[in-house]
Amino acid sequence: MRSRPVARVRRSEAEEETGDVSTTGETDPQGSQKAGEDEPVLRIITEHTTPEEVAALVAVLAAMGGPEQAAPPRRTPEWQAPHRAVRRALPQGPGGWRSSGLPR
Repeated sequence: MRSRPVARVRRSEAEEETGDVSTTGETDPQGSQKAGEDEPVLRIITEHTTPEEVAALVAVLAAMGGPEQAAPPRRTPEWQAPHRAVRRALPQGPGGWRSSGLPR
C-alpha cells in the first residue's frame, strides 16, 4: 500500500509526468479554497486503492486518537497549602516552651 496520510497534496506539471508526489503545507496557488468550503481531512492520491486499503488506513488513523484531553487540575502541594501558613496556638503552662518545639 503506497498511500500516505497527507493533509494537502500539490502536484506540479513535472511531478505529474513522473508520478512523484509533493506533500507541502501550502494551499493551491489559484486559491481554490473558498470561504465556508470544507477541505477533506484525508485524500487518497494513488490510482489503484481498494476500499479495504482505505478502510485499513482510516482504522489506523482513528486508533491513533485525536488531540489530547485537558489535564486534570493540579492540586496544591501540601507543603505550600494555605492552612500550613497559619500558626497554631502556643502551648500554655509549665513545660510549654518544650512542647512548642515538638512536631504537631
